Amino acid sequence: MKNLLTLAVGCIVVAVPGSIRTQDFSVPDQVHSTYMEVTHGKPYVMVIINGKGPFRFIVDTGTGGDAIVTSELAHQLELPVVGEARLNDPTGQGGQTAPVRKLDTLRVAGVEFYSVKAIEHALPVDDGACQGMLGFTLFRDFLFTLDYVNGRLVLAEGELTPDGEKSVLPFRMPDGVPVARLKIGNRDIEALIDSGGAGLSLPERLIPQLRLSAQPTLFGRGESLSTRFQIKVAKLASDVHLGDITLDQPWVEINPAFPLANFGSCPLQHFIVTFDQENKLVRLDGPRKRITLGVTPAPLHLTNQPGNPAELALVPVG
Repeated sequence: MKNLLTLAVGCIVVAVPGSIRTQDFSVPDQVHSTYMEVTHGKPYVMVIINGKGPFRFIVDTGTGGDAIVTSELAHQLELPVVGEARLNDPTGQGGQTAPVRKLDTLRVAGVEFYSVKAIEHALPVDDGACQGMLGFTLFRDFLFTLDYVNGRLVLAEGELTPDGEKSVLPFRMPDGVPVARLKIGNRDIEALIDSGGAGLSLPERLIPQLRLSAQPTLFGRGESLSTRFQIKVAKLASDVHLGDITLDQPWVEINPAFPLANFGSCPLQHFIVTFDQENKLVRLDGPRKRITLGVTPAPLHLTNQPGNPAELALVPVG
């Protein structure tokens, strides 16, 4: 589950013109890639802004804007304010505004993006120092891959080919974020494919309709822009399927605030995940098609286990 700061910027709708980009490919179909650090399942890359850096940015497919920068980085680089954006969280509420800063250039994986509009906002510190965030729509012109298996972010030309929803799945893009269909037992559920999220999170309203092998237990607290809420965990008695990927009766977070499920970093980190925004297709490849989600002690987060899930360990939440 994202903490306060990540939740506050997740699923942002940015009412500013899109960025202008160039594909710095010297030959057709050239592939550009860069090292991708994976910390607690979340992907980080180094970027150059206006010729300065490198700076550490998280790549968050659950953020529907091009970029976010911290106030510290905005002031350090003297980035000009070119407007403001209204921030809405997944509850459909929020309504806060934040400055929009202009980045003349942003370079990542050998590709230069021009006139990038970046929201100025605080970012979480639980996974280490981070100066900004790259949102999903920044990569709209590319075949965009988060290769968790080999630790690479890859940008290339090309497109995905449908395969009957085996490993290549359709998605829609409400508010600029990828939402695909997963199956729990015989139920189809919409889920945000969210590299900045944590485990598998389900809306509370769905829980009475699902079979559980372990009843909901208090796990912690969360906050969004507009509300505070308690988070519980439970173990499903049914497998979860995303295409030909199977989560074996996973532990799930129960979220009372958000309307969609969230397929976050814990299940994603075992795969090579490729997005084709033009055709709204996503492909998940990996050495294993069946994984198990468990719960680990503090710092509490859902995690992948190659065999049996870890025992549930809870920190009291007074």
